[in-house]
Amino acid sequence: ASAQFQLAVPVAVVFAPGSVPGDLPRPLPFRDVQEMEISVNLRTSITSRYETVYRSTTAQEEAALDVPTAREADAALHLLQDASLGALTVYVVPETSSHLPQGISVYVGKHRSALLRAGGGLATLRTRLQQLTQVMSFTASSIAAALSDRLPDGQLGPDARRHLKSSLGYEITFSLLNPDPKSHAVDWDIEDAVNRYVQPVLDKLSLVANFSVDSQILYYAVLGVTPRFDKESSSFLLSAHSLPHVINPVEARLGSSAASLYPVLNFLLYVPERSHSPLYIQDKDGAPVSTNAFHSPRWGGIMVYNVETPASPQASLPLHVDVDMVRVMEVFLAQLRLLFGLSREELPPEFLLESPGNEGLADWELDRLLWAHTVENIATVSTTLTSLAQLLDKIGNIVIKDDVASEVYRAVTSAQSAMAKLAVGHLHSAFQASKEAVTSSERAFFDPSLLHLLYFPDDQKFAIYIPLFLPMAVPILLSLAKIVREARQRKKEPTKMD
Repeated sequence: ASAQFQLAVPVAVVFAPGSVPGDLPRPLPFRDVQEMEISVNLRTSITSRYETVYRSTTAQEEAALDVPTAREADAALHLLQDASLGALTVYVVPETSSHLPQGISVYVGKHRSALLRAGGGLATLRTRLQQLTQVMSFTASSIAAALSDRLPDGQLGPDARRHLKSSLGYEITFSLLNPDPKSHAVDWDIEDAVNRYVQPVLDKLSLVANFSVDSQILYYAVLGVTPRFDKESSSFLLSAHSLPHVINPVEARLGSSAASLYPVLNFLLYVPERSHSPLYIQDKDGAPVSTNAFHSPRWGGIMVYNVETPASPQASLPLHVDVDMVRVMEVFLAQLRLLFGLSREELPPEFLLESPGNEGLADWELDRLLWAHTVENIATVSTTLTSLAQLLDKIGNIVIKDDVASEVYRAVTSAQSAMAKLAVGHLHSAFQASKEAVTSSERAFFDPSLLHLLYFPDDQKFAIYIPLFLPMAVPILLSLAKIVREARQRKKEPTKMD
């Protein structure tokens, strides 16, 4: 099915005193709309509209900017901003402003605003604004990745299929693999680590989907590849090309994805057995990977945690190991960001991005995720309903119940509502409508009243009913044949004439 998306991004450009460029086309305040085409394919067209309002700072905003650092300004301005999702506010500060460090002309805060150093007139300002909106809302490649199912493989970048597909929920499983419990008694305080480091990130992402987290310890679970011993470093190595083979045998032991309705993210901490310690992961060039971890797109990640060997050979086994959860969680959270497509892109050197802190992602990064997921949800609904329509066309004798029909209508209405909300820049309500559309379309597609007809085609009916009717039909057919024969004979016999 074809789709025409319009994505409207409300942008406010606010000039502090002494930062207004001399070549503005009209006096402040004024509005300006810029449109950009994002080419996807013949059936899908996307137009992004940047609806910009140029104005001067209010007295409150001036007071908020009267602080020494950009970070403090970001926190103070946050309280005065348009807090709606997807809206951006850019504060233009004078060229001589001390907010921004030397050599930095754009500071992106952890909410939905940025500070931009004035200078160079309107043309420079517009170029910077375009770079900023690409960072803080969406890019052609992030939207193309969201629509990856509609694109031929050749058109996609290498990262397009790395991100998790949009889903109403995700399950996260943390597993500790201890293949050698005779040598290592491993303790990890996973509950405290999840509450401290993972939960703040999931609370922020709760707008996107529901999350459930569980953990397990697996004993005697070994990797599917025997590491190679390296004499020089007297350690064991796992090379990059062998990493894909590591996952399969371990996955058979995890057992969580089989019963799950939602995508499962697996994070594995592997304590190598004593005979293969220490174990290091190598990248494609043969250099050791600093985190000693790797991730698999749409699946999860594995980190190898080496245990210090005791100095004296007489040390009693098993060795007690307390896992440093801060180091482990740093790696797992970085992998979680990668899986959700939240990795920071390469930026021009004059950009400075504020660290999101304990929450794990900035407000604008959440918006980026919502833009991509909303578009992906609408595309998914379109594909699901098209498949359903094609399927129902093939089954002539199908009866569609009223509740299935109403789910289809609801899915179509919600998808249209999401498209309309995107076109006016209401990201939050557009995303909610797209989620409702997905739920309704899935309910219609997997409705039990349709399922049994899919598995009961006409040839199966013949196979079932012929054995029942054939024994009865044989004597009836023979009797009919006999009656026909007798009738013919009667016609042939000439009637006697008296």
